[in-house]
Amino acid sequence: MGSGTTHDVFRAQLIVSEQQQLYDYWSTRAGNRAMPGRCDISPAHFPRLLPGISLIDVGERDQRFRVRLAGTRLREIYEREITGLYLDEFDWGDRRDYWVSAYERVVGTGRPAQGVVRGPRVSKEHLVQFWLRLPLSSDAKRIDMILCHDAFIPAMDLHANQETSYFGAHSYASAQGH
Repeated sequence: MGSGTTHDVFRAQLIVSEQQQLYDYWSTRAGNRAMPGRCDISPAHFPRLLPGISLIDVGERDQRFRVRLAGTRLREIYEREITGLYLDEFDWGDRRDYWVSAYERVVGTGRPAQGVVRGPRVSKEHLVQFWLRLPLSSDAKRIDMILCHDAFIPAMDLHANQETSYFGAHSYASAQGH
């Protein structure tokens, strides 16, 4: 994705500093390519972010999304180990279509996406989830993984006017072009 206006605009929409850090790392690892591959990413370069990191495998034939790796913070949120699960096995309640659409959009466009949602899952409505999804491709053609970062902040820790602006301006966005 590299540098330029599109990169700057997308980055400016990232509220959480850890997501800015991961996005910058992802962009650097991509170099002149549209996106890096999994082999270009080393968790050793961002150890502080690991609790909120997940890697999602994209099914080649069935387009199902499977959690290859999930950080400890995600285990806390979902109250169980989610590594190995398919995303359609999560209890997202009425947000299922939102999440499926977000992952499909990253795969369909080959571009990063980010957003904010209140209540990341059933029984966690008191949290606000800031999410980032970054495509990875081992052959520079097909998106075969998605590098994710999720930050969960108690809604009461956000000022009322901040929460409104987060959801109004940042509910779902993706990079437009390279």
